[in-house]
Amino acid sequence: MNHAHSAHAAMLAALPQLRAFAISLCRNRDYADDLAQETLLRAWRNIERFEPGSSMTAWLITILRNHFYSDYRKRRREVDDADGIYADTMAIPPSQMARLQHEELRAALDELPDDMREALILVTAAGDSYPDAARICGCALGTLKSRVHRARARLAQALSIDRDNDLAEDPVNLAIVARAAHGRYCTG
Repeated sequence: MNHAHSAHAAMLAALPQLRAFAISLCRNRDYADDLAQETLLRAWRNIERFEPGSSMTAWLITILRNHFYSDYRKRRREVDDADGIYADTMAIPPSQMARLQHEELRAALDELPDDMREALILVTAAGDSYPDAARICGCALGTLKSRVHRARARLAQALSIDRDNDLAEDPVNLAIVARAAHGRYCTG
């Protein structure tokens, strides 16, 4: 019972990062909430597979990621714009510099290959360590570091930033990356 209570508490503590990661994958808040809920249900049903001492967040994100890609393969020919988010991005021009920078970064993130975007968001916006992010992505630590490095370089090139380190050091860009991960397609 105590193990179940501590597992439950760890799952709830991981929920904000789980939800942020889900939003970064699917770009739809409602679907992200569904993914997070389904992940928690699957994790609870299979809690005996969780290895005590390992990262609950990494385990949950792995479950979410696997579920998302399985579901994606089933639905890849559908266009989901029920909230009109995609249409809104085409119809409303940015009115402020920060909004423009956010749109540029979002577009540049969308141009990255999925594996690079996922690695970059896990490390920069979700705050996962490189080893945890590598475990979530199912790749070697060096591969993950390379993906993050290449993603930063591509973003720096796409955003006309002189040094890709400026992307990581600039507080505005950090805020934009975090917002892109946590609320990618919100209109406010």
